[in-house]
Amino acid sequence: MTGRHHRFSMLPTIDEIVSNFELLDEWEERYRYLIELGRLMEPLPDEAHSDLNKVQGCASQVWLQTDVKSSGGKPVLHLLGDSDAHIVRGLVALLISLYSGKTASDALTTDALGLFKELGLSEHLTPQRSNGVRSMVERIRRDAQMALAAS
Repeated sequence: MTGRHHRFSMLPTIDEIVSNFELLDEWEERYRYLIELGRLMEPLPDEAHSDLNKVQGCASQVWLQTDVKSSGGKPVLHLLGDSDAHIVRGLVALLISLYSGKTASDALTTDALGLFKELGLSEHLTPQRSNGVRSMVERIRRDAQMALAAS
């Protein structure tokens, strides 16, 4: 077993990410920052790179693993993810910092696509990447609905 699986996520909070995005004027800088976010993400264990965790509808390979823990009787989502493309890995990191740690009911009312628009990402992503982001958000919402149904 390699040591890389024992590293915790060093992802900034979603508020820190939004603040940092606002400081970056150039799309190039934002692009580089997204790639950096992908590098800061807690690594997805090898065994989690499974068909079960694979997100359908993404041009790149994307894996999302959702663990549900109970906190105060409410299901809380804990997400890990990965992609084989640097920029997509950054988008996964952004979604993880947005959704991970939220209750399942909060996750269902979180507007990730609105955030992507606010950050100016929507206009810079190819239609294929935008569809991939939508697929990831749908997957997280489906996991949240399943967690609520099971609680």
